[in-house]
Amino acid sequence: DRVRSALLAAVGHDLRRPLAAATAAVTTLRQRDLALSEEDRESLLETAEDSLGGLASLVTNLLDVSRVEAGVLAVSLAPTELDDVVPPALDELGLGPADVELDIAEGLPPLLADGVLLQRVLVNLLGNALRFSPADRRPVIAASEFGGSVQLRVIDHGPGIPGERREAVFVPFQRLGDTDNDTGIGLGLALSKGFVEGMGGTLEAEDTPGGGLTMVVALPAATGPQAGQRTTEDGRSA
Repeated sequence: DRVRSALLAAVGHDLRRPLAAATAAVTTLRQRDLALSEEDRESLLETAEDSLGGLASLVTNLLDVSRVEAGVLAVSLAPTELDDVVPPALDELGLGPADVELDIAEGLPPLLADGVLLQRVLVNLLGNALRFSPADRRPVIAASEFGGSVQLRVIDHGPGIPGERREAVFVPFQRLGDTDNDTGIGLGLALSKGFVEGMGGTLEAEDTPGGGLTMVVALPAATGPQAGQRTTEDGRSA
């Protein structure tokens, strides 16, 4: 009942907002008796495009949450290099070397992961880290090998999350420390945890030494016979 109530509240606000903005922009553009400059037209088109893009992302996340909770998330596992995931995630967020510190250990083995899902996880985690990082402290992406797994850490030096609230931020529609990029509905960390667990890994929150929050993604290293396995939508090996 709580999830249903939260979903209805989210739909009432977070879906209506981009719909209203896009509708207003298109309605204005269709008014033939209104003199609009080229700059005004471009601005309205950009508003409509951004609003519809945000709406599509929100609906996709809602559908993904339903798949995660139903246990039917499609996952395709394969050996995945961090070099194939980290730079695209930075590009997606419009970030450069000055925005994020990279601390990737040399000689890391590939991960056994779904590259598309792992990139989405990293975008969500890094987006949160950027949002809560102080202006003078860049977030850090660190990676190392430990006990047959590769651990990917997204580290910030922000206010952190109290220990008693850490599990709550992985529940859909929780807003503390989780605003899911621009949509504000509280799905980013819930999706990230579902994606990581669907790939056979774990996602945990830890304190950053000196203050802040560290999100730790641990996935198997693709060094054993399971490296070539792929899974189907119901999670069985194929």
